[in-house]
Amino acid sequence: MQKRKVGIITFSDGRDFVHEETLEMNKKFEHRLVKALESTGEVEVVRASDIVNKPSKAKKAGKEMMKAEVEMTIFNYSIWCWPHLSVMASLYAPGPYLTYGQINPKYPGMVGLLAAAGALEQIGIFPERVWGEPEDPTVLEKLLKYIRAASAAHRLKGERYGMFGGRPMGMYTASANGDQWMKEFGIDVEQVDQYALVLKAEKVPSQKKKKAREWLEKLATVKYDGNRLTPEILEKQIGLYYAALEIIKEEELDFVGFKGQPEMTNNYATLDIAEAFLNDPYDFDGAKEPIVAATETDMDGALTMEIFKHIAQTPVLFADVRHYFKEENLLDLANSGQHATYFAGKSNKPEENLKNVIIHPEDFYFPAGGGAVKHFAAPGRVTLARLARQDGNYVMTIVPAEFVELSEEEKKRLSEQVQIEWPHAYAKLDTDMETFLEYYPCNHTHGVYGNYLDELVHFCKIKNIGYQILD
Repeated sequence: MQKRKVGIITFSDGRDFVHEETLEMNKKFEHRLVKALESTGEVEVVRASDIVNKPSKAKKAGKEMMKAEVEMTIFNYSIWCWPHLSVMASLYAPGPYLTYGQINPKYPGMVGLLAAAGALEQIGIFPERVWGEPEDPTVLEKLLKYIRAASAAHRLKGERYGMFGGRPMGMYTASANGDQWMKEFGIDVEQVDQYALVLKAEKVPSQKKKKAREWLEKLATVKYDGNRLTPEILEKQIGLYYAALEIIKEEELDFVGFKGQPEMTNNYATLDIAEAFLNDPYDFDGAKEPIVAATETDMDGALTMEIFKHIAQTPVLFADVRHYFKEENLLDLANSGQHATYFAGKSNKPEENLKNVIIHPEDFYFPAGGGAVKHFAAPGRVTLARLARQDGNYVMTIVPAEFVELSEEEKKRLSEQVQIEWPHAYAKLDTDMETFLEYYPCNHTHGVYGNYLDELVHFCKIKNIGYQILD
C-alpha cells in the first residue's frame, strides 16, 4: 500500500510575545495530530519546519509542502491564529485543504479554525473542516476519509488511460471526451489499436505462456472442452495478458480499457484472462500492483474504477447490471472476465481465491473461444458507484450494497438462468429496484468491499462534481 503523503502546517498568533508563550503548546498539539495520523499506517506526514506566526514563515511552509510534493495539506489550529497566514500559505501549499481545530478552550483553537476557514472561502478555497481530539477514533476516521479522497484526486493528475480499440457496440456511455478528462481530472488518453496486442502476444515466448498456464491449472479448475477452450487457446489468452503489460509499460499507461467485441472475440480470443489478472493484486509471476482494466473500452467505467482504486487501495469490480431476481431481491452483477479473481475469496493470496475459480469455456457469442474466469463474489458490505455524464456534466451515482453468500444449489440455479460460465456477484442493494432503475445512469457498475460512501462524496466535492446516493 502506497502511503498518502500529507502536509501539516500549524499556525500561531502574529504577536511575538503570544507566539513565544504558546509555542511549546502548539508543538505538542501538532505532535499529537502527527502521531495519530501515522499510527494508521496509511499516512506519511510532512511537517512544516516552523510554527507559522509571520507571513514569511507562511510562504516558507507552503513552499516546503510544494517541494515535498504532498498530496493535500492540513492547516492545524490549537490557538487563535491570524487568518491571513493561512491564506498566504495556501498560495504555495498543495491542495485540497483540511482545516483542523484542536480542543483547547482556554486558547481558542475553534476560533482560529473558523476565522481561517472563512478567510479561505472568501478567496474561493473551500476547505474541509474537522474539529476534535486526534486520538478520538471518530475524529481520526473523519480525517482519513477526507485524506483518502484528496489523495485520489491528486493521484489522477498526470495519469494516462490506454484505450485499446474504439467505441464498443454503439455504447455512448462507454465513450468520453479526452479533452474533458484532461480539463477536469488531468488525465491524458492514449489510443492503441487492438492489433498491437495480437502482434505482441504472438511474440511472447512459448515457455513463458506454458509456465503461466500450468500455474493456473494448478491453482484453479480449468475445464477444457477441446473446442472453445484448449491449452493452446488458453495460452493465446495468457499471451494477450503479457502483451498488455508490455504495452502498458512502453506507453507509460496507468489504467486501460479493451474493446474486445467483436474483433478479438470473433477472430483471436477473448480478453477475459488479461482483464481479470490486470485487476488482480497478483499474476502468474507473483504479487503486483493491480492495474485497472475495463472491458468494452468503458472510459467512465475505468475512471470510476481508478478513483475507487486510489481511495480503497484494493482491486475494483467491473460488472454488467445483468438481472434482478425479484423473489430473492438480488441484483446479479455479471460480466465476462472483468471480475478480478480477488473477489472469489477477498484475499491477496492467489491460492485462497483461485481455489474458488473455474476457467470455463466461453459459450456466448465469442466464436474465437477462450476461457471465462468463473467464480462467485465473496460476501461482504460493498460500495458500488458509477461516474457518468448528464448533459455533458459529470455526476457520480453511489449505491451502498451487500454481496451475499448463496448455497451451491442456489448459485447453480440462478447462474443457469443468466450466464453459467461467467463470474457473478449477487448484490442486495440498500435501495429498492424501482429507485435504482429510475436513477442509475448506465449498464455497468463498479465497486469495492467496505463502506467508502463518505470518501466518494468528498471526492465529488473536491472535483466539483454532482453526486446522488441511492440508499
